[in-house]
Amino acid sequence: MKDNKIVIAVVEDDESVRNSLKLNLDLEGYHVVTACNGEDGITVVSGEKPDLIILDVMMPKKDGLQTCKELRNAGVSTPLILLTARSAEVDKVLGLELGADDYLAKPFGMMELIARVKALLRRTQVMHSVDQIHFDDVLIDFKAYKAERNRMPLELSAREYRLLRYLVAKAGTVVTRDELLDEVWGYNSYPSTRTVDNHIARLRQKIEINHENPKHILTVHGVGYRFVA
Repeated sequence: MKDNKIVIAVVEDDESVRNSLKLNLDLEGYHVVTACNGEDGITVVSGEKPDLIILDVMMPKKDGLQTCKELRNAGVSTPLILLTARSAEVDKVLGLELGADDYLAKPFGMMELIARVKALLRRTQVMHSVDQIHFDDVLIDFKAYKAERNRMPLELSAREYRLLRYLVAKAGTVVTRDELLDEVWGYNSYPSTRTVDNHIARLRQKIEINHENPKHILTVHGVGYRFVA
């Protein structure tokens, strides 16, 4: 936040796109800071501490995927939207695995991007209400993207961190599969409810003492899941 305004960092090498994004986001009442390559983008994010990052994939010096990876490895959990080429399916998948929260294919409509920004800020407001949790022999630091079990490193994907963080933020509340698809995957993705079940199954294997008889991520049959610390 700066002067009670949400701060958005736009990292984009195309000057016309960068200026258009800044103008339209300014009109929405956001405070916008910009950079024209990945290296400068990391510096801007470090100094300005934005509330959201818009990051182009194809950039000189350091591309968006590498920039995203370095930010996440440095513990920057700021919500991040990747801008990709429409045909670059690999970039989209890899970007999400590296920790991007959403992506938008170029060329895009400005109204759609602003809608994505608002939706992502709303989603992360819920998830960022919890930064860390400790149960049994598991310790999860959501801000730093670090996890350990019995004091040994525990490997979780970026999606698993976001899924668990949302469940923890809504602890004690039944969360439907459709809600998880909307809030964790985002409306830009089109997975099935089976995708949620598969991710839950993998999470249980990693964090539950007995994943076949879980006591933290509970199934509410016919509805969804509930997290109990």
